[in-house]
Amino acid sequence: MAENKKMTMISVIMPAYNEEKYIEKALDSVCTQEGDFSIEILVIDDNSTDATKNIVLDMACRISTRENNLNNGVSVRLLTSGRSMGVAEARNLGIKKAKGEYIAFLDADDWWKEGKLKKQIAFMKENNLSFTATGRELMNADGSTTGKVIPEKITYKMMLRTNYIPCSSVVMKKELAEEFYMCHDELHEDYIMWMEILRKYNRVYGIDVPFLCSRLSENGKSRNKFK
Repeated sequence: MAENKKMTMISVIMPAYNEEKYIEKALDSVCTQEGDFSIEILVIDDNSTDATKNIVLDMACRISTRENNLNNGVSVRLLTSGRSMGVAEARNLGIKKAKGEYIAFLDADDWWKEGKLKKQIAFMKENNLSFTATGRELMNADGSTTGKVIPEKITYKMMLRTNYIPCSSVVMKKELAEEFYMCHDELHEDYIMWMEILRKYNRVYGIDVPFLCSRLSENGKSRNKFK
């Protein structure tokens, strides 16, 4: 009798602070990802004062009972600390609590297009990769497109000029994330992590398709994404 092949699990790390306007769209975009994998979504609430936590708990209940669960297992966990952590520490907490073989990052005000995870995971397995990113489409705060599409063809020389890897597009092996984690620099925490990975392993691969919709929000750090 053949053994059942263990399904790959992807842990999606989503820090959130007062994201009641956007987080449902972000969560929905993860739940519609189809592929031969299961997904756990870890929402790390950074001491929100709006309805973010209630929206996440409500969606967690709905997702757990959804009959047309495309991935044979999507779950949502809400993590809280009772204090303000900042985005770097929130992501690090998510990495520590993650159960998946792969870590994917998604900001609560961004969202993914269909097929993102299927394409990335297949590409990583076929080429034995530990880290990939994708292109992105820049969106206005209301969700309409700016018309700007930024492809991902990543070299170390490019990265020395500026951060060409949007955090919400990244998928990496969990052991790689645990090797580096994110430093507590609330403007450059992801950039520093990517550069440390490049410094040691000297390679990052990009999928030249804008699977990420990156919102230029009106408030908070995300309003500076284009900068």
